[in-house]
Amino acid sequence: MKYKVNDGCIGCGVCEATCPEVFTLVDGVAVASKDPVPAECEDSAAEACENCPVGVIEEA
Repeated sequence: MKYKVNDGCIGCGVCEATCPEVFTLVDGVAVASKDPVPAECEDSAAEACENCPVGVIEEA
């Protein structure tokens, strides 16, 4: 499984705080790793997706 961050990210950092193994902030917006989500991070990555306040994270 992979995630992507669509346009509209407000750079709040919730995703990075929830799952830093997958999400990072670059130039004020979130970016998802291009690598598949490690099995041990699947739950936290899904939580980051669900908790995005603007709903711009989705499975890729």
